Amino acid sequence: MKVLVVDDEPQILRALRINLSVRGYEVTTASTGGAALRAAAEKHPEVIILDLGLPDIDGIEVLAGLRGWSTVPVIVLSARTDSSDKVEALDAGADDYVTKPFGMDELLARLRAAVRRSATTADTAEPVIETASFTVDLAAKKVTRHGRDVHLTPTEWGVLEMLVRHQGKLVGRRELLREVWGPSYATETHYLRVYLAQLRRKLEDDPSQPKHLLTEAGMGYRFQS
Repeated sequence: MKVLVVDDEPQILRALRINLSVRGYEVTTASTGGAALRAAAEKHPEVIILDLGLPDIDGIEVLAGLRGWSTVPVIVLSARTDSSDKVEALDAGADDYVTKPFGMDELLARLRAAVRRSATTADTAEPVIETASFTVDLAAKKVTRHGRDVHLTPTEWGVLEMLVRHQGKLVGRRELLREVWGPSYATETHYLRVYLAQLRRKLEDDPSQPKHLLTEAGMGYRFQS
């Protein structure tokens, strides 16, 4: 498993390189945004740990640059603790957000969860779900809208897949959070608001009046074809 760690603090780079390497990860490090984008293009990491406070390019811009061509899971690692910073990072395509100082065991658990969510498995028996606005191919893990591929992050796909597999049924907020993010995220309901808004912008003909990705106030979400 190849991991790219991006941080301008040498001690954090060293600690993560050591801890990840002893667990069998192949680690590449970068201390600037420019170096991070080059390393991502050259090394093709399977997961990225990204600091937001970089000396040359803000981490959000790095994330936006990555999302222009890659769906690799990105875990943001930042000293910024304000909820608006977290929402901005998630909205820009981050798969998770860890604040500094952090526990190594928790970070490693989140890394494993991000990798699990992004793993693809071929299953030709999986159905293709069609709506008036978009088509979901569960086997190919692919979404098309009006004949064009729609770029989804691994977490966006995880949310959509969970809802599509329970077509017509209410999926509770806690159930959705546990399935996509993990048991420790059962109360992080703001994640769902961000990701459902992103999915509606990408998939619904009128995101303000969704016909397929529906909210059941106070309870959860429902996919209606």
